[in-house]
Amino acid sequence: MHFFTWYLTLTLLGLLTFPLTYRLFPKLADRGYSFARTIGLLIWAYAFWMLASLGVAQNDIGGILLGLAILVGLSLFAATRSTDESKPTQERIGEAFQWMRENRSVVITVEILFFVAFAFLAFIRAANPEALGTEKPMELAFINAILRSPTFPPRDPWLSGYAISYYHFGYIMVGMLAKLTATAGSVAFNLMAGLVFALSAVGSYGILYNLLALKTDHRPLTTALFAPLFLLLMGNFEALLEILHQNGIFWNANPQNFWTWLDIKELSRDPATLQPIPERFWWWWRASRVVQDYDLLGNFREVIDEFPAFSYVLGDLHPHVLAMPFALLAVAVALYIFRGGWQGETHVFGYRFHLKPLGIFGVALVLGGIAFLNTWDILIAAALIASAYTFARVHADGWSLERLEDFLFFGMLTGIAAILLYLPFYLGFSSQAGGIVPNLINPTRGAHLWVMFGTLFIPLILWLADLIGSREKTPNWKLGIALGFGLPIALWLFSWLMAWFISLFVPEMAITLLSSQGLNGIGEALRATTARRFSYIGGAITLALLMSGIFACLFAKQPASATKGIPPEREENSLLPSSEEGRDSGSKGFILLIAALASLLVLAPEYVYLRDQFGTRMNTIFKFYYQAWILWSIVAAYAAAKLFSKSRSGAMRWVNIVMLVFVILSGLIYPLYGFIGKTNGFQPTLWTLDSAAYIEYSNPDEAAAIAWLKSAPDGVVLEAVGGSYSGYARISTNTGLQTVLGWPGHESQWRGGYTEMGSRQSDIERIYTSNDWATTQELLTKYNVKYIYIGQLERTSYLVNEEKFQRHLPQVFLQGNSVIYAMP
Repeated sequence: MHFFTWYLTLTLLGLLTFPLTYRLFPKLADRGYSFARTIGLLIWAYAFWMLASLGVAQNDIGGILLGLAILVGLSLFAATRSTDESKPTQERIGEAFQWMRENRSVVITVEILFFVAFAFLAFIRAANPEALGTEKPMELAFINAILRSPTFPPRDPWLSGYAISYYHFGYIMVGMLAKLTATAGSVAFNLMAGLVFALSAVGSYGILYNLLALKTDHRPLTTALFAPLFLLLMGNFEALLEILHQNGIFWNANPQNFWTWLDIKELSRDPATLQPIPERFWWWWRASRVVQDYDLLGNFREVIDEFPAFSYVLGDLHPHVLAMPFALLAVAVALYIFRGGWQGETHVFGYRFHLKPLGIFGVALVLGGIAFLNTWDILIAAALIASAYTFARVHADGWSLERLEDFLFFGMLTGIAAILLYLPFYLGFSSQAGGIVPNLINPTRGAHLWVMFGTLFIPLILWLADLIGSREKTPNWKLGIALGFGLPIALWLFSWLMAWFISLFVPEMAITLLSSQGLNGIGEALRATTARRFSYIGGAITLALLMSGIFACLFAKQPASATKGIPPEREENSLLPSSEEGRDSGSKGFILLIAALASLLVLAPEYVYLRDQFGTRMNTIFKFYYQAWILWSIVAAYAAAKLFSKSRSGAMRWVNIVMLVFVILSGLIYPLYGFIGKTNGFQPTLWTLDSAAYIEYSNPDEAAAIAWLKSAPDGVVLEAVGGSYSGYARISTNTGLQTVLGWPGHESQWRGGYTEMGSRQSDIERIYTSNDWATTQELLTKYNVKYIYIGQLERTSYLVNEEKFQRHLPQVFLQGNSVIYAMP
């Protein structure tokens, strides 16, 4: 029932928002219809959050409906606008819906895709609904805490007295929809996963549709489906390797066999039993840990290289997943600007921007929303949109140093505007990020890079070869090779320049780092790391060659016959033809642009990474590779659509088709067997969308205590403290009440240290174990504790002195092993 409530709510939201997108994106073939739900959700959530943050509204149905009213008002206002001001208002309002009637095939396709995608992932989540393991408890804790917070910023469920210090906009959206539809947070957890999947499906479809739709009579309704296929369902080549390994292919007793050379954990071991499909527990997890890093002493360093299909098999609702539809919206905005959308003039502090104020505001709203959803993504989205703006200026005025100014000033303006629009979030936000540091010792092996991205590389390379062979333009190989090979060399030199500065100005850090690798000085480090980099040269060569081809085509020269009448400064820059027939060239230019950006995302962690508490490039690889997959998946989908639709026959066409079929079938191994494995062959203990339902049958006493606390007056609850990714903090997670301290490791990541936590962990143990009631009462008062929970986990974690609670406090709940005492 909740599924249909959410589906109808989001469908109505899309219809209410479409008049707005119809006016915002007149240059797109679908007039923004595929993004109507995403845009509506962004504006609605922003209005609601801002009103609640400023104290104008509360975090309740009234505040949610007020935010929705603002969205409806904007949509109605947009509906009354028209390029033909002579039309009566009634006709203007009906224009958007008239377009829907005239383009019903597009509308029906998008609607079917949204419903099927939403239902598909809801079905998958119903077969494996538990919010257990990995970071699911954290995500559910945020949702439930937001549902119980009277206003914003929402309370941190795992650190009483503090607000959430984490990018949490996505969880506000979950809470908003849950409140409006009267859905429990534990059910909304899984419904939101399905919704994000569906919004990403129609968003990627819309991008590819608008790239392929060249004329009004050409509607790529089916070929645009390659986008959600490559983005959401395609896995990397690791799943194919799992099948080969499990069947003993390429395996022999020689210690130097293929699998030991490949060096991917588990796959380098002897397959003990030969089975058609992998039977190792959670075998699909290894696909997200393909890249293998070792320090110079041979110590393993974990690297995360997740991709969307892995996220949906795993079922986490982490910020990088929640942000996906909005990252795609940023791509759509960049495409619109690239095609000359929102052209106009805006003067800010004496500088002229060639974009209307509406365009600048729209970009800022999207960028700020992305930062609030998943802060790592803002630089990537900003770089893409600023690049699209720059190339639009290239098309208008040609190349010059002013284009660099355009890029920098536009990025600065929209970045500052984005911060101002979401200022309440930044005022309470802290981070573990500690600047950029050099990566000297961990280049990615070419084999691992191909296992990770090969299913996207192959369509891209086939399309590049076809594009070069078509001779529509002359590739600029001189510039392409200079950039393709020059950028890695420049980044390598930059990383060593950073290392040199560290050795000069922070010698203690340099000495510590060198000694940890068994090195005695910078000279020895240079020799050792250079040898390592050349021994793992395959990854660098792959990226250099790929970027050379991309940049050569991106900056291709027009044939002489096509440049007659074009000013000299614009001869090489006809990336964005203004005619309807020339849009295909503009689409190619945009595809090459996002392919180049994705390449840079993968290149950067080869030489630098963002410092955090883990001290490695693990998180930088994670975030950058994930964004690169999103961008490259669009490129691969476009390539597949173009190559499959080639009308001319020939051997190369069939080679391309065979290769693409191989890639698609190989990539689909992962979700096929992954979903089967994760859901236990679709034989769950209980079919449900309730992520907390497992507690009912695993610990009914605790489930009853949680239910009691959900309906009890608000207050801080005391429970046992333990490590991350464990069963600790389960009471606050499932009730939304604040606890004194949840997972300490995660709190330190969110806040960049342990300062705010202080002595809470030891104080909690003292409260449970101390024989001195005065000390216990003082600590309970210090942390404003209202409920003291004692369950099986508390009794196994501490030597609980329960007698003192029985003597001094009223017992408000008792069932089996679960008891709750209340402070007066």
